[in-house]
Amino acid sequence: MAVQPPPADQRIVIENAAIATVDAHDTEYARGHVVILGNRIESVGNGPAPAWLDNVVRRINAEGHLVTPGLVNTHHHFYQWITRGLAQDNILFDWLVALYPTWARIDDRLVHAAAQGSAAALLKSGCTTASDHHYVFPKDGGDILGAEIEAVQELGLRFTALRGSMDRSKKDGGLPPDHAVEELDAILTASEEAVDRYHDASADSMLQIALAPCSPFSVSTRLLRESAELARRKGVRLHTHGSETAEEEAFCKELFGMGPTDYFESVGWLGEDVWMAHCVHMNDSDIAKFAETGTGVAHCPSSNARLAAGIARVPDMLAAGVPVGLGVDGTASNESGELGTELRNALLINRLHGTPTALTARQALRLGTMGGARVLGRHNEIGSIEAGKLADLALWKVDGIMHSSIADPVAALALGALPPLAVLFVNGNAVVENGRLTTVNEDRIAQACARAAKELAARPI
Repeated sequence: MAVQPPPADQRIVIENAAIATVDAHDTEYARGHVVILGNRIESVGNGPAPAWLDNVVRRINAEGHLVTPGLVNTHHHFYQWITRGLAQDNILFDWLVALYPTWARIDDRLVHAAAQGSAAALLKSGCTTASDHHYVFPKDGGDILGAEIEAVQELGLRFTALRGSMDRSKKDGGLPPDHAVEELDAILTASEEAVDRYHDASADSMLQIALAPCSPFSVSTRLLRESAELARRKGVRLHTHGSETAEEEAFCKELFGMGPTDYFESVGWLGEDVWMAHCVHMNDSDIAKFAETGTGVAHCPSSNARLAAGIARVPDMLAAGVPVGLGVDGTASNESGELGTELRNALLINRLHGTPTALTARQALRLGTMGGARVLGRHNEIGSIEAGKLADLALWKVDGIMHSSIADPVAALALGALPPLAVLFVNGNAVVENGRLTTVNEDRIAQACARAAKELAARPI
């Protein structure tokens, strides 16, 4: 059952906190307050909250805490929670070939367990909004998308479910095994049904749908074109993998006679309603085209490192005006499953370009909040702490042994170890308290995920 929003007239007051609003001016308060009214932020400012407030159901003395917007995850594969730790030393193409046969045996029951594990890890690391790219739909797998959505709604995570797809298998020159792909017309029908059944375009939406053919090496040109036409007719966004590895670039040049960005441009896949995962191997022309069209990027630093894909040119993208957010990616290539740790990893990995200011602590926080909100097209509703926005907030404890000697609380978050999460609000509800989930029994989730992983591993290929 989905977590319901709080009563519209009740207030929660947070006081005495360091606050990083991540608004257009990067406003910060050394000792300020946030007032939540129902599921929205009523006010934020310096000093204590107004004395006249009524119907206050909770007051939080946030002395020693940093309040930030909830983090926004722009790329993930939830089902991979039950295939972690495999193919540990492979580049992307070899890793995919090794894991596709296992993934092709999943079903809706296993996906439900995996989605809860992935969503739990995200919430416990400060993430309040996530998108998930699911593209494996075995013929006898049941209602996989429905199972995933139900699993996430039980935890209270704001969610963009990406109805992914693959129709280019080995026999067509792709990587997935033949039995792991779908027929093109069936994909388009299922994609439209997913939008009609689930997509909520309202400002308060807890569930949106986007269409997401998997990658240029696993889908046909026709699927890309017709998915873009369908998405724009239905008013939803588009997502895929792009320019992830050097091997992908070589594949596109051999098959299509052009690099990934030029290929995507040729099939109508650049625009403000599109974002792509990874974008590691981008030249100056590619970055300029993304900036000109408003095409977004999901930067996944840990996964890029795990698969030895390379270092994305995030500083150059930001300088050009490309929308960039952070992504965990699937937990078979980022076993931690945490979004909070990606702030630090993004900052450090991008400094390997050789510039100590390539990414600052506050830029890293912006990538993980407002940057992600912009990529998902929800920057008017989430991503910063401003009056009228949805009450998605993280309270980080930064006065403990691991952080008390760091005077700058934003540096404590982005450069130090991930701070303990005191409270996480999603839509005005406290879904994490003192590092533990409040809406479900996380120990039961752990046990269910362990059983699901063992069951999947034992299924015959």
